[in-house]
Amino acid sequence: MINYIDIIIQVSYFAAAILFIVGLKRMSSPKTAASGIYWAGAGMLVATIATFLFPEINNKILIIAAILLSGIVAWVSGKKVALTAMPEMIAMFNGMGGGAAAGIAAVELIKLSTDTQAQMPVVGIVLALLGALIGSISFTGSIFAFIKLRDWLKNIYFPMQQIINLTIFIGGIGLGIAFVITHSLTLLILFFIVSLLYGILMTIPIGGADMPVVISLYNAFTGLAVACEGFVLSNISMIIAGTLVGSAGSLLTLLMAKAMNRSLTNILFSRFGVTEQGGSIQGEMKSMEIEDAGYTLSYVNSVVIVPGYGMAVAQAQQKVWELAQLLMAKGINIRFAVHPLAGRMPGHMNVLLAEAGVPYDLIFDIDEINDDLPNTDIAIVLGANDVVNPSARTDKSSPIYGMPILNVDYAHQCFVIKRGKGAGYSGVQNALFFADKTKMVYGDAKDVITKMIQVLKEQ
Repeated sequence: MINYIDIIIQVSYFAAAILFIVGLKRMSSPKTAASGIYWAGAGMLVATIATFLFPEINNKILIIAAILLSGIVAWVSGKKVALTAMPEMIAMFNGMGGGAAAGIAAVELIKLSTDTQAQMPVVGIVLALLGALIGSISFTGSIFAFIKLRDWLKNIYFPMQQIINLTIFIGGIGLGIAFVITHSLTLLILFFIVSLLYGILMTIPIGGADMPVVISLYNAFTGLAVACEGFVLSNISMIIAGTLVGSAGSLLTLLMAKAMNRSLTNILFSRFGVTEQGGSIQGEMKSMEIEDAGYTLSYVNSVVIVPGYGMAVAQAQQKVWELAQLLMAKGINIRFAVHPLAGRMPGHMNVLLAEAGVPYDLIFDIDEINDDLPNTDIAIVLGANDVVNPSARTDKSSPIYGMPILNVDYAHQCFVIKRGKGAGYSGVQNALFFADKTKMVYGDAKDVITKMIQVLKEQ
């Protein structure tokens, strides 16, 4: 007899998978990224509704209540969160995904260890444990990434840290192997404790500048964990969705590491963070009044604007675009240069500029703009730091040595709009700020740009 319900479920899961793929594809471009979210969301909705068709699904009222409650929390927090705090939210939500995958594994494995009638092939047990291990690491690791991004916790180092971490990780694997043989509930509990602990220990020594890469890695972990549990549950939608997230997160992680010209192992196991410094920089920072900077902009032919975290904090993107339009009306060639690591997450600056309405043909990446910076009259740096630091090219003692940067120091002049004289997110002092051709324009980015606009309009 044909089971029509099962056919509907499987077709729905395939439809959901297609929607996930279309959504992910559309997210690859700033022009279509917003619609990509809706496509992927529609896929998740289809998969969720299809799941309720399984006859063995119980406690549907509790499931609906959990979905509604979590949906409300996500909606409210998503509406209220500032774009500058988006990396923290991504870390937290990603951690919940890893925790959910680990929870699924826990339910299935506890059932196996307490119910003598329960059966699961060895391959299924191994995949469940693998998903539990990866999901648990992603869960606690993402939570502590959130805590570190909120600056509630500094980097923590202790003697023989990496050896201890490796020992704990191997111990977790050993507990998993022992569970496969014995099905002991005690060993399973210890396995989860060790896995959760390792996620914390893996995260606490990683420097702030590397945290976006780590969040991307944990995102890949969550996807892989979901895929593993999809195999355990024979759920096609989970397998495909988890594989997509895992592969996309892995690729993004490698691309971000490449953008820093560092290996993933160096990011995870080195002590690159606020405690490290390169060689000492000689000279002084030379400041410039906002009015003088505004007047100077009227008498140049080309300007490149480099947005950074300072622009995001000040929410100055609208004013920056207003300034750019004003300069363009005067016949000045305006372009925006975006480094892939600018801000606190991939695409951070692209999202801000798109929000302000900056046309995509005015936004250039590092490879497109660097060769023309020596021909640029003025480069305006808006709160960016590490991504424009010449020490990455010249100072072998600097932690960021070898990282590709925007060569704004090659422009004829450079205006750096910055609140103070402090170092960037990595804690590395910026040689650009001490260069002869650089003028520091101190103040909140939005206030400074607003005053520049007033100066230009008065001319």
